Amino acid sequence: MKNIVKILIVGGILGTSISSCVPKRKLDDVTANYNAEKAKSQELHSKNVQLESANSELENKMVDMDKRMSALQNDTSVQGTSLRQLTTNYDQLDKTYRELLALKDLNKKKAEELVMRYMQEIENTRSTLQVKEDKLNDAERSLAEKEANLKQKTKELNQAMADIEQRAKRIAELQSEITRRDSLAKALEDKIRKALFGLEDEGITMEMRNGKVYISLDNELLFKPGSYKADEKGKQALKKLAKALKGNNDINITVEGHTDTDKYHGGPQLKDNWDLSVMRGTEIVKVLESFKVDPKRLTASGKGQHSPLDPAKTSEAKKKNRRTDIVLTPRLDVFEEILKN
Repeated sequence: MKNIVKILIVGGILGTSISSCVPKRKLDDVTANYNAEKAKSQELHSKNVQLESANSELENKMVDMDKRMSALQNDTSVQGTSLRQLTTNYDQLDKTYRELLALKDLNKKKAEELVMRYMQEIENTRSTLQVKEDKLNDAERSLAEKEANLKQKTKELNQAMADIEQRAKRIAELQSEITRRDSLAKALEDKIRKALFGLEDEGITMEMRNGKVYISLDNELLFKPGSYKADEKGKQALKKLAKALKGNNDINITVEGHTDTDKYHGGPQLKDNWDLSVMRGTEIVKVLESFKVDPKRLTASGKGQHSPLDPAKTSEAKKKNRRTDIVLTPRLDVFEEILKN
């Protein structure tokens, strides 16, 4: 029972951790799979409780059955002894009957009466023997059926316990991988902080949330107002970041462009803030690629003004919302493989 509780606790931790480690485009699928697995684990826990209750009841029945089997075996032994005794009596009566027939000097009438009495006793003995033999056969059949049923129940219980142990093993694997990914993300965060040391005052902030590393860069560091071409100063900051990111192949990188709520009037190529945020995200991806970051790990996106850090309409709030977020997420291959199995 304690093991099952641990499994549910681990499942709860897993639910929180998995939802925190997945990338945006895969998070819903992985979370759904995990929740399904968690629901199955909870259902399995309920079934396990039922199985434990059924097992306890089955054990009580086994004890009762053992008692009944012992009683039945004793009764069988007694009936076997009685059968042998009756057989002996029958043989004795038959012998006596034959001896009576041999007594020529016995009164015929009395002999006939005596013969009839013995014949009746013989018939009664036969009937009694048949009844006892039938009961003995029924008891043997019942005992065989109960033994077969007990073996089947034991087999089903063992299979259920094996299934529980297998699911617990999978949950432990997930938790171990989550811990490893969190450690990887924390180590990467420390490495990036060292690489970007001294740039906090120039518009770069960083934090770790839900197993991901969020690096936020003010647009004033990267772009001129209304532009989506990175400035040289911003490129130098991105160069330091790229150096820290290279070699960490277990990390996926998503670049999110964000704008404020002011309407964009930059020209015919870009119609609105959506276009501007996407182009800025794409520009940063290209800069990182130019600094030898594997493009297979890069994703460019734009969210326009729809994910503000500060919903206020003040100039300070708008300045805070004009930003580019670089989100570092551990890859989910291992999680997907465990869930798939």
